Amino acid sequence: MPRLSGVIAAAATPLRDDLSIDHERLVMHCRWLLGDGGCDAVNLLGTTGEATSFPVEQRLAAMKAVAEAGLPMHRFMVGTGASALADAVRLTAEAKALGFAGALLLPPFYYKGIDDESLVAYVDTVIERAGAEGLYLYHIPQNTGVPWPIEVVARLAERHPGTLAGLKDSSGDIAYSTDLAKRVPGIAVFPSSEATLGLARERGFAGCISATTNVTGPLARIAYHQAGSPAAEAAVAAAGAVRAALSTVTLVAAVKDTLAEIHRDASWRRPHPPLRPLTEAERRTLGDALAKTEYPRLFGR
Repeated sequence: MPRLSGVIAAAATPLRDDLSIDHERLVMHCRWLLGDGGCDAVNLLGTTGEATSFPVEQRLAAMKAVAEAGLPMHRFMVGTGASALADAVRLTAEAKALGFAGALLLPPFYYKGIDDESLVAYVDTVIERAGAEGLYLYHIPQNTGVPWPIEVVARLAERHPGTLAGLKDSSGDIAYSTDLAKRVPGIAVFPSSEATLGLARERGFAGCISATTNVTGPLARIAYHQAGSPAAEAAVAAAGAVRAALSTVTLVAAVKDTLAEIHRDASWRRPHPPLRPLTEAERRTLGDALAKTEYPRLFGR
């Protein structure tokens, strides 16, 4: 199975009035991300996609809708992590059956203080029961409370060569990503910020998987694919400024609010509880911050 690389958008998920996933808008957005949105690939149903707020049946239906839309599935990974082992296995097995290039697996996140042996055994079980291929681990300890220690990742890479494909590092700790890429060179390491794209070649990163590339994709693409050039250096700075603007308010709501402007579709502002839309004051704060960046030029705003 081909490895994913480059600029990967942690895609936001559009919702209907009843808080179910809007498949039509989701497919449209994924197609846009891979075109004018500037991204090399899409990470469907991750944290930015609010995936853990949806029941398994809704997640499976969204995966199927994307897979049946004629989109290039070799450019998609999908979040399959769940608190219940059986749910994670079912989602991971379906990702393979539908042709996704990767499944992004959270650690078992309810119980804290899980030892290394138990984490290894958990992934062993998911791989065995799901027949997993192209498995990526999702390291976001600030949300899960359960990290993927580098020693565990190294053991899993040794036990499952060709199956464990990589890791998304959303910890914000560049030292972790750097150390992981050095110690486990056979897997693809994706930090979660466009700011790391200028370091990708030097530190052995495969690209980035980021929430803010829903908006910064055209800049991130230059930063990654023209690395080492003055244009890439300028693009990294510009993408970082847009990312900082989006971070002036709650990030998922900020991304969705901005997508509502880009797609000219107010329904994008709807998040899934417990997340909430931006207040009018927060929208003004966000708009003022974005106006000082390259965002207006990117999308004609």
